[in-house]
Amino acid sequence: MAKGGKKTSLKAALASQQTRLKKKQDVAHAAQHADRMKASAQAKSKGKAPMRPTIPFSATDNILLIGEGNFSYARALALHPPQALEFLPASNITATAYDTEEECYAKYPEAREIVSELRSKGVEVLFHVDATKLEKCHALKGRTFDRIVWNFPHAGKGITDQDRNILSNQVLILGFLRSAAPFLATGPVPVIHKARKRKRDPDDDGSEDEGVEDEGADSVDTSRKGRGTILITLRNVPPYTLWDVPKLAKSPPPPTSAGQPSNPKYTLLRSFVFHRQVWKGYEHRMTKGERAHGQGKTGEGGEDRTWEFCLQG
Repeated sequence: MAKGGKKTSLKAALASQQTRLKKKQDVAHAAQHADRMKASAQAKSKGKAPMRPTIPFSATDNILLIGEGNFSYARALALHPPQALEFLPASNITATAYDTEEECYAKYPEAREIVSELRSKGVEVLFHVDATKLEKCHALKGRTFDRIVWNFPHAGKGITDQDRNILSNQVLILGFLRSAAPFLATGPVPVIHKARKRKRDPDDDGSEDEGVEDEGADSVDTSRKGRGTILITLRNVPPYTLWDVPKLAKSPPPPTSAGQPSNPKYTLLRSFVFHRQVWKGYEHRMTKGERAHGQGKTGEGGEDRTWEFCLQG
């Protein structure tokens, strides 16, 4: 009985949050669309130069990649990195997948060659790693990381009802944030250097989020080691915006039973556009059915956006 009540309480809390967010976003998206059209026309007339993509790593970071799919992002990071990461040792990267090795190669045939190449360069590749139960992975025990990265997380349950789909993914994100916390390096809160503000890009979104800056307008102080951060990337359009990842991280629902630990609380440091073209050869792979082969249509339009968090306190 207690178990059923726990699920009901969590569902009710998240459902209430969804309803408030939907109403807020309906108004916000209409206003944003009008603003973008106006700003786009102004930018074209002024010949505005493209902004510099944000690279959220340094060459000394220890990096844990979650839910890698076909490992093309790990390959881009380790073998074809942006110039700023030219001297990042491949051995500083641990790339994980939820699937077993056999399942991964059956689902993504190209992954076999990619994994072989990664391992030959010194990247640690781990299979059958559950993002919500990282403590169960023997190879990760006792380790901490400067960056823990999950690009395009999805529960992959194929739920057609949108509210249930949102709930399943919010539960996934909460589980990940709880599981990842002990694996973050400790230290002072990372210092974000704010450059002089530029006019917001017409394609920029999330104007109400803390830490959202113009693309390329801020940087992290790498002169000292700060506490580790979590980076989550999603499409910045419905239904993904309805997951409300920043709110889940900053103000997670309270425990629904006496024995359940509280979810850790995070601070949103910044968010920025994720430019896929920066990561050479990266191919986002979805998780279910035809979506696993890149044919899914959900979330078209808009942009990819990364949110970066560190633990509060």
